[in-house]
Amino acid sequence: MAMSGKFDPKMLSALDLAFVGDGVYGLLVREMLAREGSRPVGELHRMAVAYVNATAQAAAYDRIAPLLTEQEQAVYRRGRNGGAHPPKNADPGHYAKATGLEALLGYLYLNGERERLRGLFEEIVRE
Repeated sequence: MAMSGKFDPKMLSALDLAFVGDGVYGLLVREMLAREGSRPVGELHRMAVAYVNATAQAAAYDRIAPLLTEQEQAVYRRGRNGGAHPPKNADPGHYAKATGLEALLGYLYLNGERERLRGLFEEIVRE
C-alpha cells in the first residue's frame, strides 16, 4: 500500500491506534531485550511476556501518566474507552488501561513523534 498525501492518525479509530501501538510496544520491548545481550529464544520470549501483558501495560501507563500532555491524555482516554473486549482471563480495568496505552503509542508512532515515544518507553522501563 502506497503512503501518499497527508495522514492524520486522529482520524483512525481508537482500536486501530491500539493495533499499531501493540506492535510498536512489542518491538520496543524486543529491541530493549536484544540490546541487553544474547539469550536463548525461550528466555527472551518469557522476558518479553513480562512486559507485554495487560497488567504490566496498565502499570506502565500509571508510570507515565503524570508526564502526558493534554493531547496525549485525550488519545489514551479514547483508547481506554474504545470498546475492546478483554479475554476471559484478563482484568477488565487492566485491559482497558493497556488498550489506552497501546492507542497512545500507536498515535505517537503514526504521528512521527518517535523521540517522544522513545522517551516515554524509557520512563516505562526505567528501574
